[in-house]
Amino acid sequence: MGLGSFIKKQFIDVIQWTEDQEGVLAWRFPMQDQEIQNGGVLVVRESQVAVFVNEGQIADVFGPGTHKLTTQTLPVLTNLKNWDKLFDSPFKSDVYFFSTRVQTGRKWGTQQPITIRDKDFDMIRVRAFGMYSYRVADPRKFYTELSGTREIYTRDNVEDQLRGILLATMAGSLGASNVAFLDMAANQALMAQQVRGDLADAFARYGVGLDEFNVASVSLPEELQAALDERISAGMKGGLGADKMAGYTKFQVANAIPLAAQNEGGIAGIGAGLGAGVTLGQAMGQAVGASLSPAAPQAAPAAVSAEDDIEARLGKLKGLLDKGLISAADYDTAKSELLKKLIG
Repeated sequence: MGLGSFIKKQFIDVIQWTEDQEGVLAWRFPMQDQEIQNGGVLVVRESQVAVFVNEGQIADVFGPGTHKLTTQTLPVLTNLKNWDKLFDSPFKSDVYFFSTRVQTGRKWGTQQPITIRDKDFDMIRVRAFGMYSYRVADPRKFYTELSGTREIYTRDNVEDQLRGILLATMAGSLGASNVAFLDMAANQALMAQQVRGDLADAFARYGVGLDEFNVASVSLPEELQAALDERISAGMKGGLGADKMAGYTKFQVANAIPLAAQNEGGIAGIGAGLGAGVTLGQAMGQAVGASLSPAAPQAAPAAVSAEDDIEARLGKLKGLLDKGLISAADYDTAKSELLKKLIG
């Protein structure tokens, strides 16, 4: 065996990736100091893309198929490497494989509630959970923005990034959608539709294609859910009327007034305790004023004449005397004084 034949056997003849590890999205072919032979074979399977990187720059991208590596199939690398004819022109270059399969059944959820604007409730905090699927759509962007020169880049690596993008995009999309939370909660497909378009654009920046996105559940934190239940209860009692929010405020005030007597400081105390004394005080004042105003004319009885009052007192004195509760002398004395006031 000649020296040339011996050296040629040290060069890599076949470059391929069998995807023997689950969840790997990007894998660097382990060449170390070995060289790729001019005329070697690159095997790219379906659902894969191979990227040649020369000195940190992407030189060529190969889709599925079997590719013979020559100066004709690698014109960009040919110019970069300045191949010569020694040993059939070997060259060195990093080769990265990317899996373009759809990554299905990926779960997402809001570990902490996200705050959004709502046309019914103003500002609310929402929890949501669901599923999504994605794939590597643009290996160039994926390499430059996410995976880089790592030997292995997995789903766990990329999904840490995607979750942050997802939650930020959801907050922006829902806040600008002008769709009430109650409508979104009743139709989760509507909520998913509001988010999906913006989310696809955000993923595309990193070379990731959003395949599916759905919302399985949407809810409020416990304290906000309790407030919503209270509002629903008010509506069932017929207290909302045409102005829903005004009706809800009256319902809250009606519930708060009986509790005020149980708190130190009464109504003022409960207002201060809630940290909303001014707002609650105004609402209570309006509600109480509205409830008392019809009765105001009846609250001031007609003036009672002095004569009628003295006659009534004389009648009471006579009743006490008849029951033996006062003596005749006491009766006469009191009677004399009342008659003086009457006669003048």
